[in-house]
Amino acid sequence: MNQLPAVYEEYLQGKDENFIATVRPVLQQSVAEKTHGVRVVVTPHALQAHTDPAIHFGEIIEGPD
Repeated sequence: MNQLPAVYEEYLQGKDENFIATVRPVLQQSVAEKTHGVRVVVTPHALQAHTDPAIHFGEIIEGPD
């Protein structure tokens, strides 16, 4: 398992288990590739996360896709 950067670990602090289970694998993918950051999309009915080439590695942006 890849060690997450502090900023990624801090982002997960205080989140519920389902949120972490959804987002952590994408954070790990970001760490493995070391080329893109992560976009997290939270709506009333869905939670999605994916690496995004428009976001620098080590950054997380929460908002619309």
